[in-house]
Amino acid sequence: MTGRLMHLGYSLAVPLLVLLAWQLSAQAGWVSAIVLPAPTAIFRAIFEGLRSGELLQDATASLARVLGGFSLGALIALPLGLGMGMFPMLHRLLNPVLQILRPIPPIAYIPMAIVWFGIGNAPAIFLIAIGAFFPILLSTTSGVQQVDKIHVLAARNLGAQNGALFLRVILPAASPAILNGMRVGIGTAFIVVIVAEMIAVQNGLGFRILEAREYMWSDKILAGMLVIGLLGLGIDGALALAARVLLRWHRGLH
Repeated sequence: MTGRLMHLGYSLAVPLLVLLAWQLSAQAGWVSAIVLPAPTAIFRAIFEGLRSGELLQDATASLARVLGGFSLGALIALPLGLGMGMFPMLHRLLNPVLQILRPIPPIAYIPMAIVWFGIGNAPAIFLIAIGAFFPILLSTTSGVQQVDKIHVLAARNLGAQNGALFLRVILPAASPAILNGMRVGIGTAFIVVIVAEMIAVQNGLGFRILEAREYMWSDKILAGMLVIGLLGLGIDGALALAARVLLRWHRGLH
């Protein structure tokens, strides 16, 4: 227990010192409130947004889009990545096209997404799905391809059929890479949702940040950024916890 408290203290030391120095600099007038508002002003903007309900509604809308787009991207990437990792012919067929599409940032799809889906949740979810798709796909494919062939041969020698081989050998061995790809994918989803909400929807944290920029409300801009960071941290922490629980057997996660 003492060790955990010390670890928490070390983790909070630098952020607290930065906040203190930031607050003192703002109070001394060394930095303009428009350029960089004080932490207290940012926290006040968050409190006012929560009290009015606007911030909670925007955070909920953004989170719903992130989870929807991430789920869609993962739903396509996971089986495709498993198939490409297990079947070399499928990998040879699809990999050239995917390698051409992979460097294209999701932001570049915005004009076509609006043409295809109009304005609203659909283009935002489409863009988020693209952002989450490639990290999950690449990690899943790589994780399956890197399964130790000795384990596969040993399982076959013991009489394991294709279904049992996949469920008991390949999938467990590839799970650390898959979960790592999902953590990267959810981070990308949060990046994409903000850009998508600045263009394709009329609510959400990205929309409010753009609105605050128009009126030079720097405290609301930074408040929205902070909420995005906290939401991303919470989801990443949940995925990390799930990885530790599901992969307790894996020596690299102890």
